[in-house]
Amino acid sequence: MASAPVQEVLKSVQVEALVVMKIIKHSSQTYPTIATGSLVGMDVNGTLEITNTFPFPTIDTSTADAREDSIQNLAAAAPRSKANHAYQNEMIRLIRDVNIDANNVGWYTSTSMGNFINANMIENQFFYQKEPTERTVALVYDTSRSVQGTVSLRAFRLSSLFITAFKEGKFTTDSLQKSGLRYQDILQELPVTIHNSHLLTSFLHSLPQAPPKEPLTFPTTLASLSLPSNATPLPPFAPNLESLDLSIDPFLEKTCDLLLDSIEAHHTELNNHQYYQRSLAREQQKIAAWQQKRKTENAARTASKQPLLPEDEWQRLFKLPQEPSRLDIMLNSSQIEQYARQVDGFAGTITGKMFAVKNNLVPSEQ
Repeated sequence: MASAPVQEVLKSVQVEALVVMKIIKHSSQTYPTIATGSLVGMDVNGTLEITNTFPFPTIDTSTADAREDSIQNLAAAAPRSKANHAYQNEMIRLIRDVNIDANNVGWYTSTSMGNFINANMIENQFFYQKEPTERTVALVYDTSRSVQGTVSLRAFRLSSLFITAFKEGKFTTDSLQKSGLRYQDILQELPVTIHNSHLLTSFLHSLPQAPPKEPLTFPTTLASLSLPSNATPLPPFAPNLESLDLSIDPFLEKTCDLLLDSIEAHHTELNNHQYYQRSLAREQQKIAAWQQKRKTENAARTASKQPLLPEDEWQRLFKLPQEPSRLDIMLNSSQIEQYARQVDGFAGTITGKMFAVKNNLVPSEQ
């Protein structure tokens, strides 16, 4: 019997420029509500090519709870809802009729300040990736990061080790120790490249103005942008007031606030687990005392030739507390790592300025 061919592991994701523009437009229109949609394309030699996308229907806030968190949860859970799943199948059927790539290759979601590692994101990706043969990814577009001039588009997949544990639904301490699953093993990030179609490239080359052949000189500071087009650009080390600005980046400040909130939630989960351990120890002490007392009674009954009492009756009299799932604390730890990386990327310039003016901010030691 011939063995089944082994599928090549996904190595990268290639996204068409039109797909990126659609995701950016949808995310900007629905902000601050989460935007979600479906991705279609095909797998070519380990590279997942995303050629088209369409958004999921918007959430009707009139029928939903008026609270903002309920609306956010409904929007985040849209990719795995039954209505949207039927809508996705119908859209793919219509796309196939016009001879366009009609293979579902995942879904996309928008986020703000890098806050996307949560239960909804995991359950949505598991819905698309629960079978080993599924070649799907989750594209995450950060709206707040992209406002600063850099398109933040990342692709993620669930690791096979985490999928196995998620199917079993066991995230206890013993199961995690046996499987060796860590919070770093939940998501696998794939490199993303943006691709322009040949038609778009031909259009760019047909523009009336020929593309410059010499390297462009980009402005070194914001002050250079306000200069006239015919003015001489400022040298890189020209004096400017921007270098003296000590204000902290708002993105960095908000990220630090979210990082502190995640650390506080982490400590809350740790306290819950410690409470479980204390409750378990108390119940085990009660069970041990009851078993010792029952052994003493049976020894006395043996001496008086009386029938022995059952020693496994403690299972009916005592109920051990159930260990809380460790999944929430693993997701929170992964989110803390995400925030820490964002802070590390923004703290370099701020730290340098603070060290430069340290003597003026901190009283000198006499």
